[in-house]
Amino acid sequence: MGQHKRRYIEAEDARRRATQLGEILQAGVDVFCWCNRCGHNATISSARLAAELGPAFAVPEIGSRMRCSGCGSKDVAARPDWPSLGQIARHG
Repeated sequence: MGQHKRRYIEAEDARRRATQLGEILQAGVDVFCWCNRCGHNATISSARLAAELGPAFAVPEIGSRMRCSGCGSKDVAARPDWPSLGQIARHG
């Protein structure tokens, strides 16, 4: 990879940051968590999480603080529970 492309990619990576709890709390969005081991999932209140972890806490990092209530695994992932557009009935 050329130097210019490498520098561009590094600059883009440095500019990006994960969504924070305070941002989704303002948007009225909760946090969706799922277990990568058994597939169990749950939605957790962003207000509750922001009160416990702080509004600057990164949403993807929440999974590292969770334990699956189904199987006990600590391999849990988290993302904002953005509203769905619904099921797609057909493609154009």
